[in-house]
Amino acid sequence: MKTLTITEGRGRLGYWLKKAAQGEDVGFMFEGKIVALRPVEVVSTDYALQEYGLRPDEMAAAEKRIGAELKTARKRGEITQFTGGKNDFR
Repeated sequence: MKTLTITEGRGRLGYWLKKAAQGEDVGFMFEGKIVALRPVEVVSTDYALQEYGLRPDEMAAAEKRIGAELKTARKRGEITQFTGGKNDFR
C-alpha cells in the first residue's frame, strides 16, 4: 500500500484517485490512522423516501402489492417477460 500524508496526496490527488480506481492500494495518514482510498458502489438506502415519499414500511408493502399485481397480470397473459429479443416487440 502506498501511504501518503494529506499534504503529499493533495498535490497529485487526481493521480492517486486514478491509481486507486485501477485497483492499487492507496492510503492517507489521518490522525494517526491510515484511511484507504478505494472505489465503492454507492447505493441510496433512502431512495424510495426521497423519490416517492415512502417510509421503509410503506415501501415493503408497496413491493408486496406490486409483486402480487405482476404475478396476476402474468397469469392473465396481460404482460410477458422481456427477454431482449426482437420478438418481444410483436
